[in-house]
Amino acid sequence: MDLNAVRTFVAAVDAGQFQKAAADLSLTQQAVSKRIAALEGELGVRLFTRTARGADLTIDGQAFLPHARALLQAAERATASVRPGSRALRVDVVGRRVATGGLMREFHRANPDIELDVVTLYGADRAIEAVESGTIDATFRAVLMPGRHLPEGIEAVPVLDEPLQLVTGHRHPLAGEESVTPAQLAGCRIWMPGNDPGTEWAAYYDELAAAFGFTLEVTGRPNFGVEALLDTIADSTTLATFLSDQTPLVWPVGYDLRRIPLRDPTPVYPHSLIWHTDNPHPGLATLRRHLTAAYPGRRGSGVWTPAWVRPAP
Repeated sequence: MDLNAVRTFVAAVDAGQFQKAAADLSLTQQAVSKRIAALEGELGVRLFTRTARGADLTIDGQAFLPHARALLQAAERATASVRPGSRALRVDVVGRRVATGGLMREFHRANPDIELDVVTLYGADRAIEAVESGTIDATFRAVLMPGRHLPEGIEAVPVLDEPLQLVTGHRHPLAGEESVTPAQLAGCRIWMPGNDPGTEWAAYYDELAAAFGFTLEVTGRPNFGVEALLDTIADSTTLATFLSDQTPLVWPVGYDLRRIPLRDPTPVYPHSLIWHTDNPHPGLATLRRHLTAAYPGRRGSGVWTPAWVRPAP
């Protein structure tokens, strides 16, 4: 159905005559008459009866009017859903409980007027494809993995270096340490059941293990999440795991888990914000300014990142 014709019909109803409707729509009276006639032809009914006072609705016109208004309202909602500044800014955060989820919460507190739609996609390939296709506006990922290059038009900028901590049960040999160097982990068993092959986090931890000589164990499929992971770590004298120092966790008192900082160097998980340069959403520009202004630029002699990670500016 021609929405312009429907819009003209509603304008004629509201104006009470074709001449006034034509002035309201910046059309000629002949153009208004043609649109109404075309709509009547499509519907197969008369919508107006011409009178000395103007144009009165027929019974069919009265029946069609509320649906015509609903059509125009639906069209406006559809347009608003993709109008820059009206559509929610859609951002992938990998996980809502991890540090990038915290970044978006901070952004929302600083910019409550920007509507957000926070999603979680699995794996960098899927996330970058979603940015490229416009399904999402931005994603947080560790780039670049070995063998991966960003598509044309896709940009990335470092926004967060997330320090890792060693997590052990109270009977682990390193449980009493105030801090641990990565070199002290040589020969240790680090359990990371969520490290699926092909993901950017698996590539990160594989290189970390190779650099410092610990054994990375990814057994225990399926991965039942961080709570099940901590259940096992709490009772183990040999297994440890890594968590971010920004990961909020609450565990039972009886677990007596230890979160031990890693020092000299501190392994950091390097998050970058990835977006398409052609994306016009004004909230995206605000998000980029917010994140880059807050980025401390810590990469240097005191931290460790894989060789394939894009250097910080």
